[in-house]
Amino acid sequence: MTTIPTPEAFAAARRNPASAHPSWSARLAAALHEELPADTRDGWAIRLRTLLGAEPDTSTLRAVHTWHADTVLPLLGEHGDTAVFTALGVLHREAAHGGTVDRDTWRTALTPVLLRLHDAAYDRTSAYAEAHTGARDHALANGFSGTEADTYGHAYARLSSDANARACAEAHAEALGPALARAYASDACEAYADTYPDAQLRAVTRALGAASVPRLAEGFLSALEAVRP
Repeated sequence: MTTIPTPEAFAAARRNPASAHPSWSARLAAALHEELPADTRDGWAIRLRTLLGAEPDTSTLRAVHTWHADTVLPLLGEHGDTAVFTALGVLHREAAHGGTVDRDTWRTALTPVLLRLHDAAYDRTSAYAEAHTGARDHALANGFSGTEADTYGHAYARLSSDANARACAEAHAEALGPALARAYASDACEAYADTYPDAQLRAVTRALGAASVPRLAEGFLSALEAVRP
């Protein structure tokens, strides 16, 4: 039996994430509910509750594959290298229709997407500002003029924020790539839930911006609708 969350349950899960059911569907539903605008999230939760009452098949990852193929990757493709996202989308589409793909093929397709996603999701604005302030203050303390210190701060901030973004993206790709490939290749729901798909969703919303959330949330409902008995 599928757990049917109420708006109140979503709110409780946000206050105490450890109490949330650890299934992939619950993780994604709670994260989407949290990211949605305040004036629409409870209406969306009611629609989700109604849909889950029809008991869509969440015992496989078919809905996940459908959501990524139809919604997540096309949205990312609007803001990046379309070919990279399309290649992964083909694998998700095959899996959504019952096809099987081996782990290495998933890993090969996932890696460039994860690199681009987490590079785009990196908070360059805050990192740049922090690096600039620290480098400028260091330069001022060592006898640089105000103009010289500011120039030095910007140069350091450009180098460090770009390097840190690359390192962050590489670390996520290295950690997530094998885990996602294993889960997808074996259609393992628990293994997929253990990759923290809610955190991955938040990376997508950071990369795309808040305006993408309603489309992601609607796509999630459509994907669940597609796997109803």
